[in-house]
Amino acid sequence: MTSEIWTEKYRPSQFLEVVGQQDIVKRVESLTNSLNIPHLLFAGPAGTGKSTLALIVVKELFKENWKENYLELNASDERGINIVREKVKNFARTKSLGNVNFKVIFLDEADALTPEAQQALRRTMENYSATCRFILSCNYSSKVIDPIQSRCAIFRFKLLEKKDVEKVVMKIAQIEGLTIGMDAVEILYEGSEGDCRRAINILQSTASISPSITSELISTIISNAKPKDIKIVLDYALSGDFQKSREKLLDIMLKESISGQDVIKAIQKEIWNLPVEPEIKVKLTEKTGEIEFRITEGSDPFIQLQSLIASFVLAGLGK
Repeated sequence: MTSEIWTEKYRPSQFLEVVGQQDIVKRVESLTNSLNIPHLLFAGPAGTGKSTLALIVVKELFKENWKENYLELNASDERGINIVREKVKNFARTKSLGNVNFKVIFLDEADALTPEAQQALRRTMENYSATCRFILSCNYSSKVIDPIQSRCAIFRFKLLEKKDVEKVVMKIAQIEGLTIGMDAVEILYEGSEGDCRRAINILQSTASISPSITSELISTIISNAKPKDIKIVLDYALSGDFQKSREKLLDIMLKESISGQDVIKAIQKEIWNLPVEPEIKVKLTEKTGEIEFRITEGSDPFIQLQSLIASFVLAGLGK
């Protein structure tokens, strides 16, 4: 049955489109159904449904009039105090259309607003609360000043689990006529790291090559270090063969164009599968974090990774 056939009474809730955040969705849906939402603050990692949920709230509130009652701003593009003084105030001070008594302003990446803009926003939220509600989205709520947080109902999103990403991927595959196996979904989830938007982008890139999605094809697209290759590097190192470990590492980085930080992430995941004592695993994890910091600060990745595999060699020798 197509969506046009559904009457308003039996129209399926758009809130079902958000996966992996059931507790948040239930509470936000209850607020939306009451037609009187407070200011909302959605905090959490990228690609977990914050912007989608904000748009669903607006569409459920205003139905066909949602575009006239909704303003979306990306605070990372327009971060200064003028954006609050001009665009936000001009929109907030006008009356809404329809049965709902307020408009909605969605500020994406609100943690990118300058401190001055946040202070201005605080007063705007207070002065125009009768005619406007704010939905703020951010990756780190700690970067949003306390006065704004205290004015909002805060919802903290979490990274999606494998079953949630799998649900979205399988739905897309069915609609688009793609063939994808569970091993490919596993690789896709590992490459997305719980970010649904990234998983969909990887799937789209892969589907442009072939409608039959395989784990090898996804690995080619995401260009991540393969766990089996990293295991070979670490096995050589633990056996005391630094030269072969170094050569294999260079082979991975050059032939497959894997960055130093991607190699670090792969090593960090593989450490806990190594046949060494837990105390050694802890020390190697600590060393891995140190090397990752040095690479981030600008050190030569290959030199730092050689230092890391030297630590594995020493660990294998019991030193």
